[in-house]
Amino acid sequence: MDSRHGPRRPAAVIPGTALTVAQARAGDFTGGEIPADLARQWIQGTGPGARPRATVEQSIRSVAYALLSGADGWMFDGEDALGQLGTMSLDNQRNLRLAIARDALFLRSAERVAAEMNDWAQGFFGHSIIADWKRQLDFTTVIFRARGLHLDDRHVRCADGSGFSASIADAALFIAANHRRLRAAGASLVLYLPKIQTAAEASLWHRLLSALEAALGLPDGAIRTYVLVEQLEAAFQLMEIRAALAPRFVGFNTGRWDYINSVADALAWDERFVNPNIDAITMTYGYMAAYEDRVRRAVNTPDRAGRCALWQGGMEPNIPVGSAAGVAAGMARAVAGAKREQAAGASGKWVAHWKMVHIVRPVWERAGANNQLGRAFPPLDYGAAGAAALTRLDPAARTVRGARDLISVALQYANAFGRGFQAAALKPADFFGDEDVLYLMEDMATGEIRVSILWEWLHKGAALAADDAAAGLAAGDPFTPGLFLRLLEEEYAKLLAAANRDVHDDSKASTLPIAREIVLRAVTDPVKAPWCIDLLNLNLNNEDLTEARARIGRYLDTLRREGGRLTADPAFVALTNT
Repeated sequence: MDSRHGPRRPAAVIPGTALTVAQARAGDFTGGEIPADLARQWIQGTGPGARPRATVEQSIRSVAYALLSGADGWMFDGEDALGQLGTMSLDNQRNLRLAIARDALFLRSAERVAAEMNDWAQGFFGHSIIADWKRQLDFTTVIFRARGLHLDDRHVRCADGSGFSASIADAALFIAANHRRLRAAGASLVLYLPKIQTAAEASLWHRLLSALEAALGLPDGAIRTYVLVEQLEAAFQLMEIRAALAPRFVGFNTGRWDYINSVADALAWDERFVNPNIDAITMTYGYMAAYEDRVRRAVNTPDRAGRCALWQGGMEPNIPVGSAAGVAAGMARAVAGAKREQAAGASGKWVAHWKMVHIVRPVWERAGANNQLGRAFPPLDYGAAGAAALTRLDPAARTVRGARDLISVALQYANAFGRGFQAAALKPADFFGDEDVLYLMEDMATGEIRVSILWEWLHKGAALAADDAAAGLAAGDPFTPGLFLRLLEEEYAKLLAAANRDVHDDSKASTLPIAREIVLRAVTDPVKAPWCIDLLNLNLNNEDLTEARARIGRYLDTLRREGGRLTADPAFVALTNT
């Protein structure tokens, strides 16, 4: 394995701290207490607080659905699920500020949304889910996810023309706008920190937030943080990350798609590592099971004060929309997944849609305990066996059906991104019109991992595991460039022919062709792009295919020549150069 991902030296000092790696791994640091409003987080909903091309009244409904959902917390997303079209990142901040201030515009929207939610619940459950809508607004803890350290903001540049961190923009805007009202209401200031790879990055976040606290006159550690474990490197440094954020650290979340993508990225050089069909990579699959187990051991390692941290389980992407049989099967899978996580030690989990809250939350209600802090697990393993488990592949198939699904959803997601929807309900085109197959809520990680797996199959000589008579292929046939291009054209044609409900007609001559170009170039280029989102961001607000090809070409050329990324907003660059 690449030495970057190997165990760190026990005597090494974690950057930005006085702690050694050995101290962190032993829990020889002092963390903060879990705040009262985070002690019970059975269900956290996730999603943005803004919509593309919408009035304030229309857009702020997203916040109303979230705060009326009955979720214990709602992670309002500034990252993977929030579209970045136009001013959406700023719209998101505006809507949250209005909602937290209980602005009259928001309250009018919330009253209407509450009635709509109860109408749905009466039909689905046979009873309402909101008794007093004003009181319900105060139930859910507001949490915000900032963008990661790898991204520049699209609207702000430094005076010298260099990029300005999206992480700083997001965190500073949210905390500065809302800290007084949240603290006056007795609520915590809570952030989710994404895409952290190392303890050094966690330490940087800690110093950034400490500076923000000082600037706003907040007490040290007032801003509390969850960390999404989305990177393979982070899985080797969980205790170090926890220690670097110690005064403000609350817990870890086990995502799925981003972590799969990080493993694929980290092992892009290893021709032996080839993922199977994406539906085989569940949380009980090989390296995913090892990753989850590592997280639960890390949070249950006590610190100097005997304090442990929280493990928030992964995302439930199902939505109860479809045929009766399809919904019943999908909800059974969702509840089974929640039961597995609760039994494994998770103090709660994520859902991607408000309709899922009252379906999944009863799993933890029946268990009764607010959380599972301090549950006994074996100590973390820092030896070769523990490292090997984090990249272990289980036997599973690679099929033409699997390739079609990867291609179709990758195309649809890239198109949705271009339309301003970084969170979208998707399913493969072959199942459009089949109400027994549910749409799944997907965000940016969806595009990343599907392109990653296709790149692996194409560049590492993957072989198909089953015959496919319709495609004229047999088990053992390689996944060749010709096969990929053929399947890409076939899946693209299905989207062009799809009904407006599944593929907006006005995208078929604008953003959909650009989506095809991005998937084509990202999969076929011999150098694996570190972030597919870079190619998508470069083409936001662009519907010219020729210009898109030029931008993609410049990005890939820069990556090959310099090993660097192009992350600036082309419109901003053009403006500053005039």
